[in-house]
Amino acid sequence: MAVRRRDFIKGIVFTSAWPRAARAQQPAIPVVGFLSSLSLSFAPAFRQGLKETEYIEGQNLAIEYRSADGQYDLLPRLAADLVDRKVAVILAAGGTDPAKAAKAATATIPIVFVSAADPVKAGVIASLNRPGGNVTGVSLLGSALEAKRLGLLHEVVPGTAAIGVLVNPKYSDADLELSELQEAASAIGQQINVVRASADSEIDTAFATVAQQGAAALLVAQDPFFGSRRIQLVKLAARYKLPTIYYQREFAEIGGLMSYGTDFASQYRQAGIYVGKILKGTKPADLPVLQPTKFELVINLKTARALGLTIPPGVLSIADDVIE
Repeated sequence: MAVRRRDFIKGIVFTSAWPRAARAQQPAIPVVGFLSSLSLSFAPAFRQGLKETEYIEGQNLAIEYRSADGQYDLLPRLAADLVDRKVAVILAAGGTDPAKAAKAATATIPIVFVSAADPVKAGVIASLNRPGGNVTGVSLLGSALEAKRLGLLHEVVPGTAAIGVLVNPKYSDADLELSELQEAASAIGQQINVVRASADSEIDTAFATVAQQGAAALLVAQDPFFGSRRIQLVKLAARYKLPTIYYQREFAEIGGLMSYGTDFASQYRQAGIYVGKILKGTKPADLPVLQPTKFELVINLKTARALGLTIPPGVLSIADDVIE
């Protein structure tokens, strides 16, 4: 009986030790770097895309998050840190600045960007269909929609009064946005007054300036920094009773008058799918840059009523979502 008992104890020791040995031989799970110029609010949509390619954070994938929170000068250091950690892929989101920082930091680690700017003009890729090198991604076409936003706002608030335009001078596409807006304003005979802000206090000052100038409405140009300050922007628009158009539906959902743009969440999901494909062996150069094919107009009628505005039937009829 004693021999059998010793054999039994040995069996317990071997069985309990085997899983540890097996785990030690398993390869480390891949790590993805999430580099953002603003908040990480679209990280869930990105993880959904990864999940669709069978990668789940905490199970067979790890994600290192790095956010500059609108301070673009921090991006090179954050990108270098991800490279030092030897991540498998870098997601660079929130304008072309994160993509530029990541590209400057590595020529070998695959990079997937999510940007509203033109990635070709910005020098991030060679072309949309054949991006080349280690970079591909999703182009939101956001900056190219500023003219459409101005036209919609002009229909909602017609007249001869100027429309204010809020831009961030530190945003890499600010000059392009202004150029398109000035051309569009000239075409419809609309005067625009440009104000600039790249800090919270400057946003407050910009709204006060627009109100003092007697602007009929305000257009908030697309920019990651403004996206991270949407509560502040919507509250100021309400305080100064300024009909305002934004570039993300998230603004309208919290009380902004209207928004026109792409569905950001779905594009981050697409970026997650691309990262998953790359983890499975696809080269970035073989993945053409994706572009949205659908844009949505969201109108908040509750805010319109608070402003004493009647949305023209023609604009209301083309709205994709109306918030009562």
